[in-house]
Amino acid sequence: MRAFVVTAPGQAGVQDVDPPAAMPGEVVIDVGRAGVCGTDAELFAGSMEYLREGQTTYPVRIGHEWMGTVSAVGEGVDRRWLGRRVTGDTMLGCGRCRRCTSGYHHVCAFRAELGIRGGRPGALAEQVAVPQTALRELPDEVDDLRGALAEPGGNALRAVRAAALRPGDRVLVLGPGTIGVLAAMFARSAGAEVHLMGRADRSLPFAAAQGFDGVWTAQTLPELPWDAVIDASNAPRLPSRAVELVEPGKRVVYIGIAPVPSRLDARELVLRDITAVGILGASAGLSGAIDAYARGDVDPAPLVAATVRLEDLAPVLAGQFPDGAGPGPKVHVSPREE
Repeated sequence: MRAFVVTAPGQAGVQDVDPPAAMPGEVVIDVGRAGVCGTDAELFAGSMEYLREGQTTYPVRIGHEWMGTVSAVGEGVDRRWLGRRVTGDTMLGCGRCRRCTSGYHHVCAFRAELGIRGGRPGALAEQVAVPQTALRELPDEVDDLRGALAEPGGNALRAVRAAALRPGDRVLVLGPGTIGVLAAMFARSAGAEVHLMGRADRSLPFAAAQGFDGVWTAQTLPELPWDAVIDASNAPRLPSRAVELVEPGKRVVYIGIAPVPSRLDARELVLRDITAVGILGASAGLSGAIDAYARGDVDPAPLVAATVRLEDLAPVLAGQFPDGAGPGPKVHVSPREE
């Protein structure tokens, strides 16, 4: 089958590889659509932290935002999965350790991450194999495009849940990328007043067009009481800025990851009684995101600017949007189109 393989920083392309087999407890998916994430771009550039830690090595087959159809099942898997449209969890814990057995498989020390960590091949390929336990069925109301946005949606939903918003609360989202805009959409569906702050580039006009209560730069941000701040950026200076902005007694949620360490004065958390929460992965939010898409509470479709072939992926990872792309921040890939 055809798969996109990153062989070294800045070096990648489509290769013919052996198709996956349906091992015991696993299924094989015919990938219908896969998303391109900032993590994929970091693996392509060679800046991903897991590379420095040895959790990931080249060559790596990337892709962890996906949907597709189950085409084969392994021993011990319910055959009723065959032919179903599905998406799935990126975080694949060992299933045996204390964290896995207590509901924290996404931070299992021995986990693989699909297309990211531990050598587990990703979904930017014609087929991908995943454990049955990772599967989430997609209802008919969630089309292929939205199904491939379940993983970023699950991350965003977890961030909004962590913010503990009540109807009428005012939330500020830092970073109007895919996760930031999705978090803003989920916060709006929860009844919050939603504002975003970002840089004056292509992402800010897109966010403004989504009808949120306010979209600002750092220079134009009004002095308002923020009941929660969600940092979905990768700017090293914004974690501390989030603490400065949020109201005493309220919450800051960190879901963006900067390429270098950030500085944060813990005295500010204590003296202002602020709760800080970190979010890793979509696991506990996947089903909720799918349900919200199915109900129409949140529609992520405008985020997708273009859909390309595997052969056209490398320039996207290098930061080049395809000709004719829309204003959204997300690019999708149709792996089975040549």
